[in-house]
Amino acid sequence: MRLLGLLAATAFLSGCTATQMEVSTVQSVEQAHPPSPVTATLDKIASDYVKLTLALGEKEPGYVDAYYGPEEWATAAKSDPRDMRELGNAIIDLMLRLDAASDGDDPEIALRKRFLSAQLEAALTRHAMMQEEVFPFAKEAKGLFDVTPIFKPLSAFDPVLEEIENLAPGDGPLSERVADFEKGYIIPKDRLKVVFDAAIAECKARTEKYFGLPKTENFKMEFVTGKSWSGYNYYQGNYQSLIQINTDLPIFIGRAVDLGCHEGYPGHHVYNMLLEQNLTRGKGWQEFSIYPLYSPQSLIAEGSANYGIELAFTGQQRLDYERDVLYPLAGLDPDTAAAYWAMQIAKQALSGARMTIAKQYLDGEISRDEAIVLTQKYQLVSAKRAAQMTDFTEQYRSYVINYGLGMEMVRDWIESGGSSPVWRWKAMEALLSQPILPEDLLGEVVSD
Repeated sequence: MRLLGLLAATAFLSGCTATQMEVSTVQSVEQAHPPSPVTATLDKIASDYVKLTLALGEKEPGYVDAYYGPEEWATAAKSDPRDMRELGNAIIDLMLRLDAASDGDDPEIALRKRFLSAQLEAALTRHAMMQEEVFPFAKEAKGLFDVTPIFKPLSAFDPVLEEIENLAPGDGPLSERVADFEKGYIIPKDRLKVVFDAAIAECKARTEKYFGLPKTENFKMEFVTGKSWSGYNYYQGNYQSLIQINTDLPIFIGRAVDLGCHEGYPGHHVYNMLLEQNLTRGKGWQEFSIYPLYSPQSLIAEGSANYGIELAFTGQQRLDYERDVLYPLAGLDPDTAAAYWAMQIAKQALSGARMTIAKQYLDGEISRDEAIVLTQKYQLVSAKRAAQMTDFTEQYRSYVINYGLGMEMVRDWIESGGSSPVWRWKAMEALLSQPILPEDLLGEVVSD
């Protein structure tokens, strides 16, 4: 049984999970038992890691995705900036200090060291990229997200396109026919809020059946423009999030559940809350008070957020909910829901093509115009949406692997351990509540 499974099984057999423990109780135990010298050393390394990440964030907007640690550390990063040479030396110094720190016999120390080591490796890669060093796509992905993607040739997706031919009526290129078909499923702008409010509330209700969420948790939702992404969660700390939905392009009815789960429940909002509650507050592990976007954490975050959609809504459940609740709210014809759902299911088999196109574009094998045309063909989207997806690839580069590949890794790990909904939700909670790395998703599975 791998370490993650042992941690999860221990929590489950005890009759409670970490999210159900009172933080005050954990803190009182820590106060009664002062940290060992090894723990104190690691705590100092962790705090220096946070300060280093904040300093790197001053060099690249968006590098720090979330931070809710001491405000004075963020202020110091702004008022006393370090140059790139200093930051590079600081990364190496932390790596050496971490290697020298003893594990002792404490498995939690070993967990923290593994996590910090992987985060620092990613920081070193991103530090080089900040100085204009360019890596091949696969090497960049490995350096930042600790996984080497395998790319399917685009021709492998041609049979999927042939199957979809039967779902899109009319003449002309398939991508244009699909785009025309999907125009009938756009949420009117004046109904976006009511549809998203309902979808997010349902995502939360389904998550609460299995997770003990903090009583004070909440989020604020905004509709924005001028972004390369469709949705984003900005975690604020104290169990609060800002969820933004991009309205540059029309939003289809299926995106309400997608984004409600992915950005909210049981996705990014829940992931960050559980880390804050269980690790930052519960254990005093300061390294989890900050989330650098370009790090192995993102494969776990994006993969679990995407898998959370199908965890919360099985296929038929989702179709029933959208048809009976969201279609009427959006003013769409519920009788056409099954046809739209069939199209979305068929298109899911094309998800891996996006990673291949991104790799070809960023490695200079194809031009931007060619990337847009291929995205339009193999993702079956309009030219405008293909251009937006290419904008995302230009901005976030190999980050795109975290959505499709990350979801596959999370799904395989969770579902290979058991088929019952209770097991899958418990496994999901364990995944979101521990210092898990991508390599942990590839080890021995734990059976029912």
